[in-house]
Amino acid sequence: MDAYLLIITLLAIVIVIVGVSIFKWHAFISLLMASLFLAIFAGMDLDEIVKAYETGVGGTLGHLIGIIALGAILGKMLAESGAGLKIANFFIHVFGEKKLPWAMFFSGFVIGIPVFFEVGILILLPLVISIQKASKKNILLIALPAIAGLSIVHGLVPPHPGAVAAIGIYNANLGKVLLYSLIIAVPAGIIGGPLYAKYISKRVTPEEEPEFVHIEEKNENQLPGTFISFFSILLPVLLMIVGTMAPYMHVGKSFENAFMFIGSPLIALLISVFSAYYFLGFRLGQDKKAIKKFTEDCIIPVGSIVLIVGAGGGFKQILIDSGVGDTIGHLAQNFSVSPLVLAFIIAGMIRIATGSATVALTTAAGIVSPIIANMADVNLELLVIVTGAGSLMFSHVNDAGFWMVKEYLGLSIKETFKTWTALETILSFVAFACALFMNVWI
Repeated sequence: MDAYLLIITLLAIVIVIVGVSIFKWHAFISLLMASLFLAIFAGMDLDEIVKAYETGVGGTLGHLIGIIALGAILGKMLAESGAGLKIANFFIHVFGEKKLPWAMFFSGFVIGIPVFFEVGILILLPLVISIQKASKKNILLIALPAIAGLSIVHGLVPPHPGAVAAIGIYNANLGKVLLYSLIIAVPAGIIGGPLYAKYISKRVTPEEEPEFVHIEEKNENQLPGTFISFFSILLPVLLMIVGTMAPYMHVGKSFENAFMFIGSPLIALLISVFSAYYFLGFRLGQDKKAIKKFTEDCIIPVGSIVLIVGAGGGFKQILIDSGVGDTIGHLAQNFSVSPLVLAFIIAGMIRIATGSATVALTTAAGIVSPIIANMADVNLELLVIVTGAGSLMFSHVNDAGFWMVKEYLGLSIKETFKTWTALETILSFVAFACALFMNVWI
């Protein structure tokens, strides 16, 4: 029976892979079909299948859908106001022209905390192009560190959807994940960003001109101040840190509950959005109609991410209710495979097969979460991080990010493999190694 359940689980994962890569189904459809296949062939009662799936979707999206939407709105306000460019210019001024790769890395790292990867690229690309034209340096030396900063926080750091979804699935502590992920993301990003960019820029020069994405240029007096720009980007992180520290402040139960409330990701982002509406909107001359339009423009693309994350939660619940999770858990214990290693490998395999980091992270978390249910001494926070690390590796032609970087930087496919694919893989394995090292000490 155990062998049979494992076989149909592998076939269900194959359905996800084939659906996305060959039939070109949306990942939501692929995950739904895989869930139904697994449930039926695992022998679940037909009247229980839909209920289990809906429970999984609801459990995952219940705490996540508002976070995804509010994060998108905050990212849109940062992009439209020019706050992201203001921060990038600050780092360039601090580091100077000789250390541009470091300036671009920290720009990408900070800007990437509250915004989606694609939005971060659109914020930074005009600056990358203008710096490249002024400095005559290889564009890879400037662009890759910024991309590394954006990518590593997108994969590991809350409040990004994948990380928050995995926190919910594993029942990990948000504050610890935030702290550990920031500690791990910095060295991983430095090695995959400025250091790798310095190495590869001497060996690869793009054959074509980069594709310029037009963003309305603003005069310096139209941009928000440096302090307000940093404040707007870091406010949700600061509030979440306050919520995490609340139990240790000894300020009384009422204040502790209040701090934990405002430090929850949903409320932290809601406060940050209203702060951005005022400081990055009304104070810079935007009216109510413009801000409403910005909000509506960024809500529509969120739908795809919500569907994928929700479907991953449904797949997880089917794995649990069908008994597959227990079977895999027993096998993992018999073979003495560390859950951290298992999560990293599974996430990496799904990432390579489907091209989607979000699909890889949510599906891998769904597979691993039943395994750890009866295990002691599993660091759930580091488990979130290694799953996110695995979801970054070996980006190639089935990943939308691969083509985005290729076109925007004017690279050939071969050059994109040497730069973007290598960069993502370095980020993945260095973050994984750092997590394993931390696991020894904490």
